[in-house]
Amino acid sequence: MIIRSALFITSSPTLKQCPAPDKPEFGFIGRSNVGKSSLINMLTGFSKLAKTSGQPGKTRSINHFLINDCWYLVDLPGYGYAKVPEKIRREWTLSSGEYILKRDNLLNLFVLIDSRLNPQKSDISFMRFLGNSQIPFCRVFTKTDKISGAELEKTVRLSDQAMLEDWESLPPTFFSSAVRAEGREEILAYIEESMNNFSNTV
Repeated sequence: MIIRSALFITSSPTLKQCPAPDKPEFGFIGRSNVGKSSLINMLTGFSKLAKTSGQPGKTRSINHFLINDCWYLVDLPGYGYAKVPEKIRREWTLSSGEYILKRDNLLNLFVLIDSRLNPQKSDISFMRFLGNSQIPFCRVFTKTDKISGAELEKTVRLSDQAMLEDWESLPPTFFSSAVRAEGREEILAYIEESMNNFSNTV
């Protein structure tokens, strides 16, 4: 897939305020500070599309970006650790959860996982929630440039083991580095294939 245009459309505090569900959508979510904004900028080729920050928890609304005038990339508030009041974290969880469960045009959710960390309970429980809710999703291990190949292999093996305690099979998995643009072609190809499959069913 060639990205010809990427435009920020709106930032919505709740599902009700999101754009009309008239285009396929692909959501991106993960623990705070997992590198979500950097990944979005790398995928689209626009370095300042999503605002990056060293401070966890900067994404506080459902952000829609229109890609190639035909699909939405959706940046969702992170879960897990963030230096914000508990009340605000609960509001993020409620708005993201409502979007994930009720957005009919959401074709896939990309769950970002920090490749430098052992399996985190918040990641495992969130993916379990997606599975129980029958929400299609993929894993994306981020920041792979910051560890060795052996360390990455260990992280993935431990994550697989943790998931296979509850799952019969594993979701599609990608590896990304915003620095090296690793994973860009694979993720965009998956999005394009999903859109083609969606078009053939409507």
